[in-house]
This record gives sequence, C-alpha cells and structure tokens, in this order.
Amino acid sequence: MTQKLRGRTATASLFVALGLLLAACSGSGVDQAATEDTAATTAECGAWGIAMHPWVGYTATANVITEVAKKELGCSITQATLDEAGVTYDAMEAGTVDVIVEDWGGGRWKEWVDRGAIKEVGPNGQEGLIGMYVPKWMADEYPDITDSANLNKYADLFKTSDSGGKGAWYEGPPGYTTIGEKMISANKLNFKAINTGSEAALIDLFTDGQKNKKAVLGYWYTPQYFNAQVELARINFPANDWADAAEASGLTDYPATPLIKLATTKLMDSGSPFASLIQNFQWSNEDQNGVAADIEGGMDPAAAAQKWIDANPDKVKAWLG
Repeated sequence: MTQKLRGRTATASLFVALGLLLAACSGSGVDQAATEDTAATTAECGAWGIAMHPWVGYTATANVITEVAKKELGCSITQATLDEAGVTYDAMEAGTVDVIVEDWGGGRWKEWVDRGAIKEVGPNGQEGLIGMYVPKWMADEYPDITDSANLNKYADLFKTSDSGGKGAWYEGPPGYTTIGEKMISANKLNFKAINTGSEAALIDLFTDGQKNKKAVLGYWYTPQYFNAQVELARINFPANDWADAAEASGLTDYPATPLIKLATTKLMDSGSPFASLIQNFQWSNEDQNGVAADIEGGMDPAAAAQKWIDANPDKVKAWLG
C-alpha cells in the first residue's frame, strides 16, 4: 500500500485511507455475521455421533449422511469406529454415539430398545442377504454344488493345510452375524469353520479362487461392491426358519434382511433436523455399491460421498424434506 500512495496528494491519501477503513469495517461485519449464522445453524442441528462399522458399504452410507448433515444442515458430526456387536448399543446408551446407519442384527438390539436408550428408525432402503458362496467357476463345473445337500460330496475339494482333513469353511470376521458353526453341525457337514479375520481376507480368497480356479467356500453377502467385480454362486440351504441368529437351528439358510437404521432416543426426541434426515434417509444396494466402489478404488470417503450427492440431488432433497 505504501508504494501505491507515493506521489499522491495528501487529500487523495486521506480518501483512500478512509475507504480502506470503511471496507475493513464492512468486511469484519460480514465475517462476523457469517460466523454467527454458522454457529446458529450448528446450534440448531446440534452435535451428533455416527457409529462406524468395519465394512466399506457401511462407510459409504455413513459418509453420505455425514456430508449432507454437515453441508446442508450445519450439523457437527463425529464418526466413531466401533465393533458391530453389542458394544455399539452400549455406546449409544452411554451417549458416545447416536446413530447406526446399517444394522444387520435382526432385532438383537431389543433389550436396549426396551430400556428406552435406542429407537428403531426403520429400514434404510437396502436388503441384506448373507450366505455361503463359491466362485462362479465351481457352479459352472459342478452344477449341483449349489445345493447344500451335496456339499459333503465335494468336501475333499476344499481341504487345506488348516482344515484338519475336512473341507475349509471360511467364516465371516468377528462381530459379523454368523451361524456357520451351527450350520456345519446341524447339517452334519464334513467341514471345519475357519475365521478369516477380515472382509479383505474373504475378498482375497474369492478373487484368487475365481482367477486361479481354486475351490473356495466362504461367508459372503450383498450389498457389497465386490459382487460387481467377481461373480460368486450362493449355496442354497433350506428356507430360513429364524430371525434372530441366537435362535437359529443351523439347518436353514440366512434370511433376507431389511437393513435397519437405529438412533438414540435423545436424538430422535431432540427436534434436530438431523433426526429428520435419519428418519427420511433411504437408498438402494446399487447406490451404496457405487460409492463403496469409489472408496475401494482409492477415493477419499467424503469425496466419494460428495460425488454421489452431486449426482443425486432429488434423492437428497427428499431426505431433507
């Protein structure tokens, strides 16, 4: 500024200085007003926590909700990584987190609901289906393998160094809803349950199995972005006879499960617009798979979520009411 004022008259300098002072005052007022508006919006929505469960589809759903809540409603949202099991419900009761965006539990939250800590908010629009799967090449080569009654016939194909002379039955990671041990026992299957430890390990097994024509029998599910990359074939057990995994006989298959949103009573009774967003939120398996594929491909979860939000304004508008 000093160099630009050199050679000008004192009067001109005075007008410039006054103009700068007025502009600075005006800008300060605008900034202060904007800050106050942001604070008011945040206060209206509040600060809430979303439980983060360890699979990429859940990450996709949670980040879409997070970005809409932050940018459209001004909410303060935190994401807390927790196991899928009852520890999350305990955390909700303790006030650590407020929302589960995708629960596969089939009613296992009932005791927390009965105590008044949690409310069932309803389906999130997706349908989950767990089961036992083999790579597609196996169903092509052995068409009757998809009938569970024939599994023992093919057990030797699945033997590994870890399966103790039986077929390897790869289970879902700890914390996932599973009745594998019951299914092996009830159906008298010559298989041994082996815990893979992670979703990524299951993906590696199925990818290798399909690519190199290896026999793999493993726990899997939909929705999941991986289903668009490697084709699997589901083993069909008798029709489901249970809703709660704790009550499953093991003789029958996993049920098709509407995926459920859960929230704390505190949130749903708060009057916050975030509660309305959670109430209204629904999307499809295909919606989730698209965002999940971007995340798995290396995109930042928030950026992947925003990409979907920008491409689907009508759906977002419906959630916002």
